[in-house]
Amino acid sequence: MKRNVQYLTEAAVIAAAYIVLTLPFAQFAFGMIQFRLAEALTVLAALTPAAIPGLFIGCLLTNTLYPSGLGIIDIIFGSLATLIAAFTTWRLHLRFSGRSLEKSAHAQGSDLKAVVNWRLWTERIVVLLPAAVVNALVVGFYLPFLIPDTVVTPWVVLGFMLSIFVSECVVIYLIGLPLLLTMKKTRLGARSHARKAD
Repeated sequence: MKRNVQYLTEAAVIAAAYIVLTLPFAQFAFGMIQFRLAEALTVLAALTPAAIPGLFIGCLLTNTLYPSGLGIIDIIFGSLATLIAAFTTWRLHLRFSGRSLEKSAHAQGSDLKAVVNWRLWTERIVVLLPAAVVNALVVGFYLPFLIPDTVVTPWVVLGFMLSIFVSECVVIYLIGLPLLLTMKKTRLGARSHARKAD
């Protein structure tokens, strides 16, 4: 029971944070170039499964509440893209933990530690990539059709996809990754490892 309450609380806090970090900066969060600060929160899916519903609900409410939003297509498919990305991030986190490698590195010396550190950084980059890839493919595909006065061609669609991918990567790796490293040192990070061990 306590774990369920904690899960729901974490999800609600993440959803609320997503809304608060997006709506005040909406002029930068909707359109071809999207710098949603809230997308930095996608890294939380590498710490807790509660981020999956939290990010989904946060994105859904944000897309719904923004008065000059892009309509029902963005509300549905943009939110589903966030859901898929969060779930994929959590699954990749479970697969690429690196805990056993860290223990081996401490036991066997600096050469192995260097290899392990390189692998851990590679895994962190891969684990956080789904939000950029999924949003680029899904949102970048339909966005040109929703923005007025946009002449839609394959090159325009590709340009939108690339723009979304780059802007997502900037937010995720420049803001989200430091957030992830900080959170891993807190009790939230420790709880995620405990859940995975279960």
